[in-house]
Amino acid sequence: MSSFSKADTIAEIPAYGADALIIPSEDHPITLDMIDSDALHVLRKLNSSGFVGYLVGGGVRDLYLGNKPKDFDISTSAKPGQLRKLFPNSATIGRRFRLVQVFFRGGKVIEVSTLRSLSEHDLDGPEHVLAPNNTFGTLSEDAQRRDLTINSLFYEIKDKVIIDYVQGVKDLQNSIVRMVGVPVKRFIHDPVRMMRAIRHSARNNFKIEEHTWKAICSNSDKLTLCPPSRLRDETLKDLYSGDASPWFDLAMASGIFLSLFSLYRPILSGDSRNSAAVVKQLSQIFDTIDRTNQIALEHKIHRQSDFFFFALILVPWAESRYQLFSTYRKGPQLFQISKQIRADLDQTMGIDLNLRRSLRQEIVSLLTNLSSLIHNRKNDSWPKWLINKSYFKKCSLFYDFYLESTGGEPVTKHQLQIELPQQQKPRQPSGKRVSAGRIKPAFSSDTRGGIFGFKK
Repeated sequence: MSSFSKADTIAEIPAYGADALIIPSEDHPITLDMIDSDALHVLRKLNSSGFVGYLVGGGVRDLYLGNKPKDFDISTSAKPGQLRKLFPNSATIGRRFRLVQVFFRGGKVIEVSTLRSLSEHDLDGPEHVLAPNNTFGTLSEDAQRRDLTINSLFYEIKDKVIIDYVQGVKDLQNSIVRMVGVPVKRFIHDPVRMMRAIRHSARNNFKIEEHTWKAICSNSDKLTLCPPSRLRDETLKDLYSGDASPWFDLAMASGIFLSLFSLYRPILSGDSRNSAAVVKQLSQIFDTIDRTNQIALEHKIHRQSDFFFFALILVPWAESRYQLFSTYRKGPQLFQISKQIRADLDQTMGIDLNLRRSLRQEIVSLLTNLSSLIHNRKNDSWPKWLINKSYFKKCSLFYDFYLESTGGEPVTKHQLQIELPQQQKPRQPSGKRVSAGRIKPAFSSDTRGGIFGFKK
């Protein structure tokens, strides 16, 4: 694709402002047939109703790069109340800024947001993390509000043009991830933007621009200012993205990994041989996560639960801190170690990522039971007493993941297809299963003095 400058674009469209770079259809690869039909329906309905609507953000970025967008988000001049009237099949969500979700068949959701203002960038105001903002603005202001230049592009379907206020197309062409505005200031307002920057770098093999990268490295500790549940959700996006391995490399180099998994900080704070070995094993673990996720997606196999991957990431930590897998311990000793691991999780990762108690216990169970499997495997088999344990199926798969991450045989499709035991349903008091159709409600008897079917 040919490069271009502002002077090469079509005549300025006054509604976009003098600072807009308008890229005509012949100078970009996006066509209408590439856009989801439901997203097109929303855009056309907005236009026919007297509003302006634009495809925005990741959808424009992915279409420009030739990738299939995960979402087709839309920005518009219409207010949330007006959107709700236009689209009865919709709902309003959000607290900081109200979004309207438009629902379609098959569970598809198109998110529509009203153009936002620049009030977050008030240089005279206090710099609060996630300062509240519910004001509406112009297209230019909305672009300046967004996190990365490559996510700040608009596509307009009537003229088939891309509107660029932040040189986002240039960064797409040069494979660069760059923050909009001053990186340090943007990260102070919302530290999660640092995670988004390295995410898009990892997923697209883009280089992070120098000032953006330095700001991430010097402010990675500010992630702790964000709600833990938000950090957990953002981390899980990267674990299941298929690009967890390059994400780990960037997260480790920037300091973000230690902010998310603080229990690794004492182990990785030095330059010892043990630190290098732990980083190497972690890298192999993230390779394993990516490879098995890819197999699961290709063969439509259910991917592993979040606690399964969290436990896998903690394997090098458990060995370094407790020698959990190199030292053989029997029942009482192993039980005491499991209590110490649980206490560590409760004080660190459980708080940092807001993990439920049940998830923390699942992580501890996988780690401690893995130790039993490692030390009781003889001649490529396990004793019958271990096979009969309720946790065996789940932990044997965890053992397979452990082997691959330590240089052993790769996990196979067949191993991923093994159905894990489901939680048993509570039994009826009588010990017999009762069909729902045979349950009779209690009615008051016709006999005088009876109540709920019982006589006095």
